[in-house]
Amino acid sequence: MYRSAASRLRALKSRGGNKALLRFASSSSVATRTASSGGIFGWFKDEPSTPPLDFPLHGVSLPPSLPDKIEPGKTKITTLPNGLRIASETSPSAVASVGLYLDCGSVYETLETSGATNLLERMAFKSTINRSHLRLVRELEAIGSNATVGVSREQIGYSVDGLKTYLPEMVELGKLKAELAEVSNNPQSLLVEVIHSAGFCGSLANPLIASESAISGLNSDILEKFVTENYTAARMVLASSGVEHEELVKIAEPLLSDLHSTPRPEEPKSVYVGGDYRFQGDAEKTHIALAFELPGGWHKEKDAVTLAVLQMLMGGGGSFSAGGPGKGMYSRLYLNVLNQFPEIQSFSAFNSTYNNTSIFGVQATTALGYASKAIDIAAKELSAIATPGQVDEVQLKRAKESTKSAILMNLESRVVVSEDIGRQVLTHGERKPVEHLLKTIDGVTLKDITDIAKKLFSSPLTMASYGNVIDVPSYDSVSRKFKTK
Repeated sequence: MYRSAASRLRALKSRGGNKALLRFASSSSVATRTASSGGIFGWFKDEPSTPPLDFPLHGVSLPPSLPDKIEPGKTKITTLPNGLRIASETSPSAVASVGLYLDCGSVYETLETSGATNLLERMAFKSTINRSHLRLVRELEAIGSNATVGVSREQIGYSVDGLKTYLPEMVELGKLKAELAEVSNNPQSLLVEVIHSAGFCGSLANPLIASESAISGLNSDILEKFVTENYTAARMVLASSGVEHEELVKIAEPLLSDLHSTPRPEEPKSVYVGGDYRFQGDAEKTHIALAFELPGGWHKEKDAVTLAVLQMLMGGGGSFSAGGPGKGMYSRLYLNVLNQFPEIQSFSAFNSTYNNTSIFGVQATTALGYASKAIDIAAKELSAIATPGQVDEVQLKRAKESTKSAILMNLESRVVVSEDIGRQVLTHGERKPVEHLLKTIDGVTLKDITDIAKKLFSSPLTMASYGNVIDVPSYDSVSRKFKTK
């Protein structure tokens, strides 16, 4: 260590501090000329030592220096004659993700086709006309790829990620329509589901998680009709992260150009009305959710972004964290609720944003007999964000930075980037750069938070409870807590 320090000092003195060479101090390419080592005490005796590490090897070219800034990849979009869009952005990674995204979800279901989206999700990547289930699994294993399906109320996405070498196989597998997960039976998911069915009239009230009776009422003819009507080229986007756009178009066009093209149907309408849902279940706990509507959805981008910051500001979580302490501990619901009331086992904000509307609220899990108190606490915390002066700049800045951090960390995944491309092109017709979103987040003010909260509480309350609901107050009494806010 001392010898290296001495040789570095002498090198700097002899070359007058040549800054051009200092940047290569960590390079393994060192001078070939030899010098006797003075040992560990050579520094003190001023004896010769080994050549400095910042001296380049003779005849060996130095690697190019890294640029100060790397421009993010640009999303390119090509529209095929049948209306299908192909969107992609390149990356230096050796792997790629390809997904087929459709403007098709439970909002497009009718009474006859109720549950079709959920069934198609569970059927994804099973056997098809071209492949048995075993062959499909073996082919995915052979190319080292993963296949997933994601279903929401307005969109469906089928994606495959793997090595770029197998791009043709990945594009072909991405066309398959079939399987995913089992229906979740946890109370939190159930509450968000019934908040939609109780709060909306119209397409957003259609269940995303189909009932057993709906599933049993479906057959191949109904599913085929649903797919034919909704899986059309104009409502599809083939999105990819990590591949050259021209190569993707060359591979995908022969596979997808034969899809039939029909005019896009009018987007299904929904009307928010508010409501109450109660289900007697687990007698040891009470699960509660309170929610409100904010019209506009993604078509009012500033409001949607402000709502995302508001969710991060409220935060919350569980009284026990399996991943260790520290996550979200400075959010309002952690500080004001979970740290103060041990009877409340979980308390968190949620937010669902769609093309034309959003729904925002809080959900809680409480001990037996504590439901009424938990609702009072929820009303107090929600009312506070609509009151000027109750949220300060430090809290807002923390929420904005947390929102940006969550976005950027998610976008480190090529699968998420591919999904982001597909869903943005379906919604906006383009993919807006992440810098645009970050700038919008930075522009959120305390007044924006207060104004959004007031808009939320001017809409009717939607309330859902599950478990021991005997002590849950009436809908009218809870709704009155927000009338004067």
